[in-house]
Amino acid sequence: MGVLIGVLLVALSGASLLIGASESVSLDAVAAGDEDALFLLAASRFPRTLALVLVGAALAIAGLIMQMLVRNKFVEPSTTGVTEFGSLGMLAALVFFPGMPIPLRMVLVSLFALLGTWVFLRIIRFVPVRSLVLVPLVGIMLGGVVGAVTTFFAYRLDLLQALGTWSQGSFATVMRGRYELLWLAGAMVIIAWIAADRFSVIGLGEEFATNLGLNYRHVVAIGMVLIAVITSAVLVTAGMLPFLGLVVPNIVSLIIGDNVRRAIPWVAGLGAVFVLGCDIVARVVRFPYEIPLSVVVGVIGAALFLWLLLRKGSRVH
Repeated sequence: MGVLIGVLLVALSGASLLIGASESVSLDAVAAGDEDALFLLAASRFPRTLALVLVGAALAIAGLIMQMLVRNKFVEPSTTGVTEFGSLGMLAALVFFPGMPIPLRMVLVSLFALLGTWVFLRIIRFVPVRSLVLVPLVGIMLGGVVGAVTTFFAYRLDLLQALGTWSQGSFATVMRGRYELLWLAGAMVIIAWIAADRFSVIGLGEEFATNLGLNYRHVVAIGMVLIAVITSAVLVTAGMLPFLGLVVPNIVSLIIGDNVRRAIPWVAGLGAVFVLGCDIVARVVRFPYEIPLSVVVGVIGAALFLWLLLRKGSRVH
């Protein structure tokens, strides 16, 4: 299975480099050293493909970490209100600091996303029944409230269009000089891999982790920071991609189980493959025009989410 993911990743990356409205990029043109083809490849196609790989891997890992922290398979940043808190941070940056540089804007969005993660974790402590459906339902309700507040103020301040431009999940404008923040999300994946064993223990519960001598709150804080940084880096660079962090870890879990250290390479690879495949669909379905990547990811992700939910429900009964 790992070999299949690797082959798909290489094949889809190659296809992503060659697909686009411009016909100047082709294998023959690149082999012949055509300057226009090489420039377009270096300035646009390669950065976009690399950004897709980083986003897919990072968001999938963020979903995996969130599931370990909450001990629920149906949560991820877009179903826990974290993404909506990040959008609220983006609105705050547009209102109070309109000229803020992108790196500082990411810091502000990260703080809001961190706040959103903390609020969600505090709320679910008071949820009396830890059912598979109730926890993400609480997160979706929290996200709906925060999203409504964000939309209200954006409407009152005539910033709906600006906020929509930032939050729409699309890689059409990603090029050299506009994707480098995603390397920070990639670094978070490496940190998650280093701390993988701790997240596996956290997934067994607070009492069990404490009995093993693990500092539960310290590990949870690390997980919260990783989720916030990944969410903000993706939001500032490309926008929202729903359900990605939910379906990919679940599919990997069905194949190899819940060992985080063993699952992280699979989750990262499958997340990158999933995003690359969806982006290619978004580019070719109305070629030479593009539809937002978030639309394709949302439709496919929602279908897979429903399938996972029905499958889990049938196993319970």
